[in-house]
Amino acid sequence: MSAETNTAEKVVVQDKQNRRYVGSKETVLYVLYDISLSFNIEKYRNVFLADILKINFDFQTLVNGVVGVWDVINDVFLAAIVDKTRTRFGKFKPWLILYSFFGVALTALFWGLPIIFSGTDGYFTPKLVAYFALQMVTNLATSVNNISRTGMLATITPNVIERTRLITQANLFSGFVEKAPEILMGVLIDVFSRTDSLKPHMNTLFVTGGIFTTVAAGLMALMFVLNTKERVMQTVDKPTIKASIKSLITNKPLLLLTIEQFLAAFSINSDLNLYYINVLGLASMSTIVGIPGAVVSPLSYTYVPKARAKFSTKTLWILGSHSDNLLLGAVFAIGSINQNYRKLGVMIPAFMIRETLWMTVYGIKKVIPEEMRNEAIDYGEWKNGYRIEGMTGVTKSLAQKLVSTLGNMLKTWILGRIGYVQGAGFGGQSAHTEYMLFAMSTALPIATGLLAIIPKFFYDLSGEKKERMYRELFERRQLMQDDVNKANDAIVIPTENK
Repeated sequence: MSAETNTAEKVVVQDKQNRRYVGSKETVLYVLYDISLSFNIEKYRNVFLADILKINFDFQTLVNGVVGVWDVINDVFLAAIVDKTRTRFGKFKPWLILYSFFGVALTALFWGLPIIFSGTDGYFTPKLVAYFALQMVTNLATSVNNISRTGMLATITPNVIERTRLITQANLFSGFVEKAPEILMGVLIDVFSRTDSLKPHMNTLFVTGGIFTTVAAGLMALMFVLNTKERVMQTVDKPTIKASIKSLITNKPLLLLTIEQFLAAFSINSDLNLYYINVLGLASMSTIVGIPGAVVSPLSYTYVPKARAKFSTKTLWILGSHSDNLLLGAVFAIGSINQNYRKLGVMIPAFMIRETLWMTVYGIKKVIPEEMRNEAIDYGEWKNGYRIEGMTGVTKSLAQKLVSTLGNMLKTWILGRIGYVQGAGFGGQSAHTEYMLFAMSTALPIATGLLAIIPKFFYDLSGEKKERMYRELFERRQLMQDDVNKANDAIVIPTENK
């Protein structure tokens, strides 16, 4: 075969690889789905538990531990079930549709608990039992949803360039909408907490905000799930547990991602919102300091494709993951001088500069890890000939969840030990507690999160190796599709004898 023929064939293959699969309508729905993932008031969840629902810290610590172990156990079994799913609607769609109803109902019930248990204290037994049971069931539903979502987004298109484009567009455009609930919630918390006539209605604010955003996000997610397609073919034969384990063991990118997640989970913080509200008395602090960053953040997505072409995945991974901790170190140093951590005039500029600088790499932070997760799934298919999206997604987060469970238990335990008074609000904590809240949200994440940088230096799925992987995957998938088409053409439909 001549060199000209080889070149022509490569061009044809490359053109097919770069084919666009996802149309404009589905792209818009993909963006809506991305918005739905952050269209909530989860940012104030810790405040809700501590000061609105008033769940005792010791009980929170216990529940975090039990639910964390339960999460790890059910993930493994649920991933195996999802990976074996084969229906006319797809592998992941049925599970996502179910969650759109049951998961939304459970989450709405969680935010409605203050209505059911109005006026009760942190030790009211029926409330604690209901909270525990709801956490267990909700965790089960959320696990199924997360496993299925990971798989769906990895199979929406076999074109890696289009997949990166979708991730980038979704993160870019959703940024203008998804933060609206938490911004508005921060402003309303400030208004309610500083207005005597509105203070008694703080519970209603959280209940209304939680239920509204839950239902709205559920509807956006359902629209996407009903109108999208899984376009990466699955093998007819369902992978066995043994085959799944083999695929996981031989997947180096996944191994490095898993180790990184494990080490990153050691990073502990007390939630900046507890510091903003209790020490600075400004729940909308994050909105104020984020104003310049809101301009910079969209721009950070524009150079992600160029950055991917110029720098290795390893370099971008490190840059996106660790820039924020370095900036938080500077904020901690400033706040520790002359009790600056209590002064809005000092901390607003300090956090604003930190937020703005961080936003310059925000696009890299959001896009690169998500695309790396998809590449790890593709790598497993390349090495073993079958896809295990469910088990891959679970393995990546399994070790991280184990450590995070311990971290969440430690966080609530520490809050109780530093003298945090539940429901006290601004000015109600001691000077020692206020400084500890500041240190736990700035210095502690740095000290506990440095180890996660180590596995990043060993990541090598880029350049020629990645190009060869996707070229060979395309050829295999094309052969699989051709075999399916031939088999369908060979089917003879019997006609009735006359």
